[in-house]
Amino acid sequence: MSDAETLFERIIAGEIPSDKVYEDATTYAFRDIAPQARVHVLVVPKKRYRNVAELAAADPQLLADVASAAEKVAEIEGIAESGYRVVFNTDGDAGQTVFHVHAHVLGGEQLGHFGR
Repeated sequence: MSDAETLFERIIAGEIPSDKVYEDATTYAFRDIAPQARVHVLVVPKKRYRNVAELAAADPQLLADVASAAEKVAEIEGIAESGYRVVFNTDGDAGQTVFHVHAHVLGGEQLGHFGR
C-alpha cells in the first residue's frame, strides 16, 4: 500500500469538506457526492486497509465497528425499518475507486437488483 494519503484520510482529517452523518472513535461516515440512492452514505474506518478482505484478516473488530456504524447511519437516516443495503466494492471490476475500504449504506427507496 502506498504511503500517500487517500482521499478518505484527507476527509477524516478535515482537510477536504464532507457532509458528516456519523463519527465514533474508529469510523467516519459521510454522504456520497454522487449518490446512487436517496440515502447514500459512506462508512470509512479511520485506519486504512485496501479492501474488506484485508480489513477482515487484519482487524475483525474494526470490520465489526464498520458494520455497527452502518446500522447507526441507517437509524440516523430513518431507513433502518424500511430496509437498506450495505455494499463493499473490491477492486476495479467492482467499481472501487478509492483504495481505502469503505461501506456504502444505500436506501430510502426501492433498490434494484445487483449486477449488470
